[in-house]
Amino acid sequence: MSKGKIIVIDGLDGSGKSTQLELVAEYLQSRDVKCRAVSFPNYDSLSGALIKDYLNGKIPCEDINGAYTASTLYAIDRYVSYVTDWKEFYNHGGIILCGRYTTSNAIYQLTKLPPDEQEKFLDWLFDYEYNKLGLPAPDLVLYLDMPIEVSQRLLSERYMGDEQKKDIHERNVRFLEACRSNALILAQRCGWNVIECAEDDLPLPIEDIYIQICSILKVLFL
Repeated sequence: MSKGKIIVIDGLDGSGKSTQLELVAEYLQSRDVKCRAVSFPNYDSLSGALIKDYLNGKIPCEDINGAYTASTLYAIDRYVSYVTDWKEFYNHGGIILCGRYTTSNAIYQLTKLPPDEQEKFLDWLFDYEYNKLGLPAPDLVLYLDMPIEVSQRLLSERYMGDEQKKDIHERNVRFLEACRSNALILAQRCGWNVIECAEDDLPLPIEDIYIQICSILKVLFL
C-alpha cells in the first residue's frame, strides 16, 4: 500500500489560505489526482470548540506553559480529524490538502517563547505531533507571506470594520509581526516554500498567487 502526500497551505490570517486551498483542490482534481481538502481548526468538532474558547480569550494560554497548552489543543483537533475522517484515504494514496497544520503551531506558539526556549519547543512539537500522535508529516509546505499591514486591511474589510470580531491573535499586531518574522525563519529552517502575496503594500491578485503555487505543484504532479 502506497501512502499519499500531505500538502500544507499556511499563512497568517488574511493571507488568502481558504481561497488558494479551494483553487489548488480544483487544479489537482482536473489532473485526475485523488485529493481531499481539510482545514484546521475544525470549529464544528468538540476539540474545535475548545479552540474557539482559547481564541476568544476564555482559556488563557499566553505564557511559556501556554505555548504547550495551546499547541496541544490544536494538535488534538488534527488528531481527531485524522483518525475519524481522512486516515484511510491518506493510507490508500490520497493527497490531503491542509489549510494550516502543525506548521501553524510552530508559527504562532513559538512566538510566545523567549529565544532560548524556542528550539526546545520545536523539538517537542514535531515529536509530539508526528511521533507521539502519529500524524503524517507534510511532504510540501506552501507559506503565503502577506505583510501584516496588508492583511490587517483585508481582515477589517472581512469584518466590515468591526474590530471586535477579530480573535486574540488577529487584533494583536505586534504579535502577528513577530509571527511573520518567525514564519520566514521557519521556512528557511524547514524547507517551506514562501509564496509572495503582496507588492508595493497591495495584495497581489488571487490568480498571481495561484500561478506561483501551481508552478511548485507541477514539479510533484507532472
